Amino acid sequence: MRFLLVEDDAVLREVVQRSLEQAGHRVDAVATAADARHLWRVQPVDAVLLDLNLPDGPGPAMGSGLQVLRDARGRGDRTPVLVLTARNRTDERIAGLDAGADDYLGKPFDLAEVEARLRALVRRAQGVQDRAEVGALVLDRRAGRCFLHGEALELPAREFEVLAELMSPPGRVVHKRLLSDKLSGFDEALGDNALEAFISRLRRKLQGSGATIRTLRGLGYLVEPQADGSA
Repeated sequence: MRFLLVEDDAVLREVVQRSLEQAGHRVDAVATAADARHLWRVQPVDAVLLDLNLPDGPGPAMGSGLQVLRDARGRGDRTPVLVLTARNRTDERIAGLDAGADDYLGKPFDLAEVEARLRALVRRAQGVQDRAEVGALVLDRRAGRCFLHGEALELPAREFEVLAELMSPPGRVVHKRLLSDKLSGFDEALGDNALEAFISRLRRKLQGSGATIRTLRGLGYLVEPQADGSA
């Protein structure tokens, strides 16, 4: 998955970003309301982790982060948002939820809980289950792993990300642009050749699974059972 992290505390921002990336996610991290507004508009993400106390913007400090959230909801953006608040500040939690946040987490927090909350928000927003199955292929989003005939199928993080998107849920056509946007860095564009290389590697690894990745020219890709039903 891909997340936008908005946190002005440099140490906390780095720690959270590193933790999420080590878990196999891609993270765009910014420190200001201005950067958050810009990146939120131009880079599709699965969820936003938002600190309300940002250093720039009109009004009191908390208003800066709140305004970023209000602006996004005002333009119809329904990306799931996990708000970071001071643990003893009930007013922050209420303000964030009233502005359109989906959940909140008090500081200090456990890094494992951050990822768990984000995954839960994305699942709820996408209406997908923790496990998806096609033939003998099983993808477990909670564990971040794939299994083939009951045995672990080891995939690099980005290949897992591609497969997870294609199986959310199986049978859904995923456009090339969506995959490229999710897998590219803000300063690194993922071209069609690189994306096709990911797909080709996955196809080889799925041989004999009963699942196949089909290309719909001009549209994108989908995961479906093999026509002969072999597994």
